Amino acid sequence: MPAFPKKWALLIIVLAVVIPLLQPLIPGLVSDYRLFLVSTMIIAAIAVLGLNLLTGFNGQISLGHGAFYAVGAYAAAILMDQAGVPYWATVPAAGMICFIVGYLFGLPALKLEGHYLALATFALALAVPQILKYKWLEGLTGGVQGIVLNKPEVPFGLPLSEDQWLYFYCLIVMIILYWAANNILNSRSGRAMMAIRDYPIAADTMGIDTALYKTVTFGISAAYTGIAGALSASAIAFVAPDSFNIFLSIKFLIGLVVGGIGSLAGSVVGGIFYVLVDNSAQALSTFVKNDLGLQFDLSAYTVFGILLIVLMYLMPMGIVGGVYIMFRRLQRLGRGNMAAGTATTRAAEAGKRP
Repeated sequence: MPAFPKKWALLIIVLAVVIPLLQPLIPGLVSDYRLFLVSTMIIAAIAVLGLNLLTGFNGQISLGHGAFYAVGAYAAAILMDQAGVPYWATVPAAGMICFIVGYLFGLPALKLEGHYLALATFALALAVPQILKYKWLEGLTGGVQGIVLNKPEVPFGLPLSEDQWLYFYCLIVMIILYWAANNILNSRSGRAMMAIRDYPIAADTMGIDTALYKTVTFGISAAYTGIAGALSASAIAFVAPDSFNIFLSIKFLIGLVVGGIGSLAGSVVGGIFYVLVDNSAQALSTFVKNDLGLQFDLSAYTVFGILLIVLMYLMPMGIVGGVYIMFRRLQRLGRGNMAAGTATTRAAEAGKRP
């Protein structure tokens, strides 16, 4: 999968910083609700990015990243609620906790490959929400009632609303994590990760410690997803076990496939896709019933399924891969037309010569 051009990345970052500041000028377009929605997209993109590091770049299949998301969210919520830790300090703490959990889970997972690893992570995603409800942990987790938190306050007296500050806070974390992932993948360790994915036997023969790289990658991937969970706890100001069911892990996987496996930019697109579909499913169902007159109840998962089938036919490499291929075809077509025009001009000039 091709790398995202730096000039486009810088342009997107500049627009992402400037547009929310225009809220006083265009309040209808840049509302607090829309900023909150974009913040949830950024959080989802971080979670999908974590899964992409594991599955897209290291070749380990996971159906349980919702569990690490839950661990990160609860770690942040417990630290804020019971220890009085500032919300910004819970992000690195949640990342470290999830790295340890992911690394320890990756050790026994070394003996598993392919669908066996997928089933093990699937079991983890099923178990974690039930563990969070366990009566002996109710003092920490709040049991089925969960934990209610306060939204982050705007620091330093900045002239921003809570949703504006939350957006910038999530954006800063996203940029740092994206930059770190890009540096990791372009380093010797990143090349080793991808060698294990593509040629595991050859990588082992060349002296790459596959066991170490797999467990560390599992830990880093879990840390990214745990940080997303911690940001989610601050953004929504509430955590409960039922918010982290198995469907959350499936949504992350859908976002990864739709955005583009093995593409950092695809992780961002995948996070945006799954939040948009999740929030638009009810509106689409109402449109189909009332405006089109079709008596269908379209749940979010129905919409996910339909769009996934369509995208897999039209863009088997994901949205980012499909756009890249389309762009390359247009470039080739443009060069072909230019070459044909040049040849025609030369032929015409040659015909005019005596």
